[in-house]
Amino acid sequence: MNRPKIVVLGTGGTLAGTSPAMHDNIGYTAAQLGIAQLLGAIPSLERVSLESEQVAQIDSKDMDEAVWTALAQRCAHWLAQEEVEGIVITHGTDTLEETAYLLHALLMPAKPVVLTCAMRPATALSPDGPQNIVDAIAVAGWPGARGVVAVCAGVVHGAPDVRKEHTYRLDAFGSGDAGPIGYVEESKLRLLRSWPEALAAAPHPLLSAPASGAPWPQVDIVTSHAGASARTVQSLVAGGTRGLVVAGTGNGTIHHALEAALLEAQAQGVRVMRTTRCPLGEVIGAEGGAFETAHGLSPVKARIALQLELMGRAA
Repeated sequence: MNRPKIVVLGTGGTLAGTSPAMHDNIGYTAAQLGIAQLLGAIPSLERVSLESEQVAQIDSKDMDEAVWTALAQRCAHWLAQEEVEGIVITHGTDTLEETAYLLHALLMPAKPVVLTCAMRPATALSPDGPQNIVDAIAVAGWPGARGVVAVCAGVVHGAPDVRKEHTYRLDAFGSGDAGPIGYVEESKLRLLRSWPEALAAAPHPLLSAPASGAPWPQVDIVTSHAGASARTVQSLVAGGTRGLVVAGTGNGTIHHALEAALLEAQAQGVRVMRTTRCPLGEVIGAEGGAFETAHGLSPVKARIALQLELMGRAA
């Protein structure tokens, strides 16, 4: 019987970034150190059975569907191994919430998949990445842990809820109205609510497709605002978009000129989904309206949900 282990998948980000000056927490270059190097610099991890793999080495602002595909497939591979207790993914903060939601929607993991990150580079005078890695590994090995979560600054967030809320603070993430799942304190988990529930009923075709397969459906985000016009929607439709997520004002309201363009796009076969640009709350009372609602998903997560739905229909 193999010893239980945690698999750590590296994708780069600030956590793997370096800067010429220890005091510079902004002017760094992301994704410079490999995952094996990062783990080797944390002495306390010598007591943990780990296996690491470099899936990507990017600044997460540049995350794309090819990396997502490769990452999802590697997660599926390792989750199927009996001796693997859980997975930790090191990731940049900028698009962490999107990757977390994607994996949540795809994997249905009975084991934990834990994304972690850093707001300071590895060369900072006081880097936050090492502690975040230690905390993430503690969660990945915690009895009963399951689903896709994010761990940052000692807080555990569920993938459907997590959102980057601050540009600079170490505790840059929040969970909105739902609140965090729990806190990591001295490598012990204090649970506040239940783990995320899986979304899918069957494995998604993306998990069995080659990483270099067909391109993902084009889905774009438009925002309603004062003075909004039809031009952006018309350009996107002309460019071949298959879906549009509209981030409405307030309770999902949409400027009349933008709404007219969206109705026209929908009549032409483009899927349109309504969300709100408000950071808290969700669109209420819009069922049966002209556009389907995203049921509390943020615009960037609604875009992923629509992409996966369109991809699944085409499979």
